[in-house]
Amino acid sequence: MTIIHVENIRKSFGKNKAVDDVSFDVEKGRIFGLLGPNGAGKTTTIRMINNILGPDEGSITINGQIASPLTQKMIGYMPEERGLYKKMKVGEQLLYLTQLKGMKTKAAKEAIHYWLDRFDASDWTKKEVGELSKGMSQKIQFIATIAHDPDIYIFDEPFSGLDPINSDMLKDIIIELKNNGKTILFSTHRMEQVEQMCDDICLFNKGKAVLQGKLREVKASFGKNTINLEFDGDGSFLDKLEGVRLNNRSTNFAEIRVLNGQNMQDILKLAMEHAEIHKFERIEPSLNEIFISTVGEDNLKAQRLEEAQ
Repeated sequence: MTIIHVENIRKSFGKNKAVDDVSFDVEKGRIFGLLGPNGAGKTTTIRMINNILGPDEGSITINGQIASPLTQKMIGYMPEERGLYKKMKVGEQLLYLTQLKGMKTKAAKEAIHYWLDRFDASDWTKKEVGELSKGMSQKIQFIATIAHDPDIYIFDEPFSGLDPINSDMLKDIIIELKNNGKTILFSTHRMEQVEQMCDDICLFNKGKAVLQGKLREVKASFGKNTINLEFDGDGSFLDKLEGVRLNNRSTNFAEIRVLNGQNMQDILKLAMEHAEIHKFERIEPSLNEIFISTVGEDNLKAQRLEEAQ
C-alpha cells in the first residue's frame, strides 16, 4: 500500500532547479531512504512532502490526500535545521510540542516520560535547551518528533551530530518503529546507514532521481564485481592493479571494484605474491560504490570537501 506518492514534482529557486521531475512511492511499513550528495534536492523534496513548500509542478499525496496542512498532522517531521526553543525547559517544550500535535496532557506526559527514559534523559526535564550539547538537543528533537505516535515519520539527516553510541540507539529505535508498522522516510548522505536500515532507496543527484528501487534489487543489479580483500603486509601492490577502482582502502583492507572484465584470479595471484591474505571475497558492490558509479567520482570528492570544511 502506497502511503506517500510523489509524481513528477519540480521546484526551482530562480534559475536553480532544486528538484527536476522526481517521482517515487513510499510503501506502508517500510523504511525509504532519500540519499545523495548535499545540495542534490533531498531536503527540498522533504519540505514539499511536508507542505512547507509547494511544488511548481507535479503532485504529492499522503494517504491518498493531496499534501496540505491536514496531511501535516499525519507526519512526525524532524527537519535538518533543528527547531527547539533555547530558553524553554526540556519538559515544558516537549509538552508544548506534543500538545500542538493534538495530544491530551496526561497522554503527552506519559509519552514524554517513556521516551526520555529510553534515551537516558529523564534528568534533563528542568534543563533549558540552550544548556544542552548538540547531541543532547538532537535526542530531544527526536523525541518531539515521535512522541505523538504518528503513522508516518520523516527524518532529515537524523544522525547529524550524534556519536556512534547514540547513532546506534537512534537507528535501533527507527527500526523498532518500522517493526511496529510505522512508515519511515529519511534522508542522508551517509551510505552505510542506508545499507543497514533501508528497504527502498531513491538516489538524488543535481535535482533528479537517478536510481531507485528495493535496496536488495538495486545492489543485485550491479552484479558481484567487487572484492573485499583483507591482508597483512605491504599494500603497495594495490597501486599496480589495472582496470579496477579502489574504495575504502586502509592499511590492511581494500574494497576493489573490478572494471572492464579484469580477471579476479589475477588480482588474487598478485595479492598473494606480496601479502598474507586473510579474506578474498567476491561480493555485490557497497552502496557507496554504487553511488560513485551512478553520480561520479568528482561529485563524491566535492561532497567530502564540503563535509571537511
